Amino acid sequence: MTAALAFAPITQLTRQLRNGEIGATQLIEHYADRIARFADISKAFISLDLERARAKAGVIDADFEAGAELNGIPYTCKDLFDVQGLLTTGGSRVLADNIAPRDAAAVRRMDRAGAIFIGKNNLHEFAYGATGENEIYGTPPNPYDATRLAGGSSSGSAAAVGYDLCAAALGTDTGGSVRAPAALCGLVGFKPTCGRIDTEGVIPFSWSLDHVGTLTRSAADAAILFETLVPDYRRPAAARLDGMTLGIPQAFFFERCDGEILDSVDRLMHFLRTAGALLKPVTLPSMEYTRSVSLAVQMPEALSYHNRYLEQRGELYSRDFRAGLALGQCLLAEQYIRAKRFIETYRRDLNAVFEQVDTILTPATPTIAPPIGAVEISIAGCVEPAGNAITRYTSFFNMTGHPALTFPCGLHSAGLPIAAQLIGAHHADEALIASAMLIEQEYDFVLPPPQIS
Repeated sequence: MTAALAFAPITQLTRQLRNGEIGATQLIEHYADRIARFADISKAFISLDLERARAKAGVIDADFEAGAELNGIPYTCKDLFDVQGLLTTGGSRVLADNIAPRDAAAVRRMDRAGAIFIGKNNLHEFAYGATGENEIYGTPPNPYDATRLAGGSSSGSAAAVGYDLCAAALGTDTGGSVRAPAALCGLVGFKPTCGRIDTEGVIPFSWSLDHVGTLTRSAADAAILFETLVPDYRRPAAARLDGMTLGIPQAFFFERCDGEILDSVDRLMHFLRTAGALLKPVTLPSMEYTRSVSLAVQMPEALSYHNRYLEQRGELYSRDFRAGLALGQCLLAEQYIRAKRFIETYRRDLNAVFEQVDTILTPATPTIAPPIGAVEISIAGCVEPAGNAITRYTSFFNMTGHPALTFPCGLHSAGLPIAAQLIGAHHADEALIASAMLIEQEYDFVLPPPQIS
């Protein structure tokens, strides 16, 4: 039975639980066994709570109710989310004594739906970095190649789902920190419209750019989690490929990109055209200053949270994060305000694009997972910092606040996943996920699971 559960999506596990083929306790023990075998290799966890997980599973098994689709489903969360009675470290020495007095809002909603929390995931310290490296807890490797990065900052969340140590994970996404690691690890990463999922009880990195997101095995699983996590879920109309209008950006998102990634996305676009979708060229706002604009907002906002610790615990931060906070100290209020005005322009201009199309389609990342320890990588003959490359195609949509989802669409000759990204209009999250589910069902591509079982 354990082999039959390996890498199973939530949709399958829910069906088996409802049919009485498995119990919640059996499911917990499946993941507990996987954790015992792969926790040290995956470096996915900062802390575990299997005792409480087993207790909750026992209660569920004693009186199973088939109502909620997450009832009995084990999940994890990035160690920025408060879980009552457990440490919330942010992946840092700074908060080594920070015991949460109550659950984060997202954790409360998962708990009420019957989901079973099993542990806190590793991350790039305080979510500051796209490589997912952590000098204290180690760097989670990619499940498809242990010499490669899982990506960040939700690296442990991606590793936990990717190594089949849980059924799904919660993460945070400030510039792509859910979508990029999901893309690199062959998962589905979903970032909703800004504010749709409550961030209360989650340590902030940049409050105006932070989004709570999900990492799952399928778009259908992402839909189940999203329905659980929002109070205002609206069941979408049935999606159809015939007549769907997808915007294809004419600049930036198809530039300086790995050739095999472009080929995979091109094959996906050919399928969509053949299925009756209309692929329409669109012009997005200029991306010339987007990284600078994002940093001009991120670092002052990060500083506003971390100022309270700098005087007495400053030496406990990593050198990398201290440098980022120093940048926040150097930026003027005028620069922050100017960046926020840029963002308003970006948002307005992108909203205008969605008057012409249903969704926008891009590659998820311009690169496959870089080697662990790589400072710079070369893509299409251009050298750039690895972290910048990983989130080059994702960070813009944190600034505009539009929902975005990454999903597997190919397998690179290096044996690593390739992913595409769908972006939707503000508050059209449900329709966006429905479109991704339809593509997932109809497109003739199934990513093989990593060979780690």
